[in-house]
Amino acid sequence: MPIIILVLGITFLYFLLVKCKLNGFLSLLITCLVVGVAEGLPLMKVISSIETGMGGTLGHLAIILGLGAMFGRIMADGGGAQKIAATLINKFGRQNVTWAVALTGFVVGITLFWEVSFVVLIPIVFTISTAGKIPLLEVCLPMLSAITISHCFLPPHPGPVAVAAIFNADVGLVLVYGIIIAIPTLLVSGPLFYKFVKKAGVNTEIPSGLAIAKVFAEKDLPGFAISFFTALVPVIIIIASMVAGNVFPKDSLVATAFKFMGHTDIALLIALLVAMYSFGFKQGKSMAELMSTVEKSVKSIAMIVLIIGGGGAFKQVIVDSGVGTYVAALMVGTSLSPYLLAWIITAIIRVAIGSSTVTLFTASGLVLPLLAIPGVSPELMVLALACGSVFFDPPTDAAFWMVKEYCNFTLPQTFVIWGGLTSLIAIMGIIGVMTLSLFVH
Repeated sequence: MPIIILVLGITFLYFLLVKCKLNGFLSLLITCLVVGVAEGLPLMKVISSIETGMGGTLGHLAIILGLGAMFGRIMADGGGAQKIAATLINKFGRQNVTWAVALTGFVVGITLFWEVSFVVLIPIVFTISTAGKIPLLEVCLPMLSAITISHCFLPPHPGPVAVAAIFNADVGLVLVYGIIIAIPTLLVSGPLFYKFVKKAGVNTEIPSGLAIAKVFAEKDLPGFAISFFTALVPVIIIIASMVAGNVFPKDSLVATAFKFMGHTDIALLIALLVAMYSFGFKQGKSMAELMSTVEKSVKSIAMIVLIIGGGGAFKQVIVDSGVGTYVAALMVGTSLSPYLLAWIITAIIRVAIGSSTVTLFTASGLVLPLLAIPGVSPELMVLALACGSVFFDPPTDAAFWMVKEYCNFTLPQTFVIWGGLTSLIAIMGIIGVMTLSLFVH
């Protein structure tokens, strides 16, 4: 019954968005109330879940999205994003630019959270699309694939690291096996997946509020080195923080300072200040001009932030109703391969609850007994769960709404294209795990 209610709830959300043309945030809010009551939560608990889910999601994402929008807009308005885009197009050629974007997303995504990678790279994606007259999805889909794969397979992302600790797995081996699986997965789910989407005749335009309106003459552009360095400031700071944490004593002043700077919020704030200098003061712009750019950037994402918060609220209602635990319990006791069984349990929980991180922690406790089976590798079990945790990203996940709004998808397009992309990554991942299991014991 809980699964049927969830399916009907998502259908109801679809009806409000598509048929009634209701605003995304309002549709999510109403669906939260309906599904929460139908799942048996007390009325006041439904409200509490909505507030907790929205607050928990935006508490993490609002600062990142806000600083990311400011950072991206200043970089775009200062010509930095155009310079990076033009250089990538010139160096790799028009026909290979999607591979360049995929590689960049993969490298950036290794150290940054999915959301941070997204907001750092999306202005570059928009500018490549505009400057090179390249369809948005041709550039955006490889980027999305790359950062999702990095987030899913590769430590030091918190999901794989946390599950590795629970399973007593070697994080170094998880990283090695993850890279082996990630490379073919990126090839298939990145540029090659776009060819499938292109044949289906799907294309979208950059959202009007986020479009890069100004195209600079070459002589007015900043240098590539300063542009690329500024774009990677968050990555550099976070890597430096990780290195310092391993080199210096944890309680030392240096380690504490780097840990503070390496927090995603602070890293993006520092990057924003660097961008204000590189693409603002250095080019003769005044503080008033820069603040005008900042205000415009925040206005452009106001509704996106609310919609993402609504997705977080929906997720929390599902978690509090116990649907994830219910659907996982149905799978226990089958005779499937332990890796495949772990993947299926995790994938079902993912579709039920949304958040990949919550999914990982929920599934890890349920599949822990499978590690007692002779020949089961803890490292491959970590990756089996990680793959399942990105399967078919549902509307209960904030990333679903980020992709929908920034890629300017309709709801059906988001289900088919973004859901298809994440499902492909999950399926390629478990194929890789099953293949490695033939050699790893």
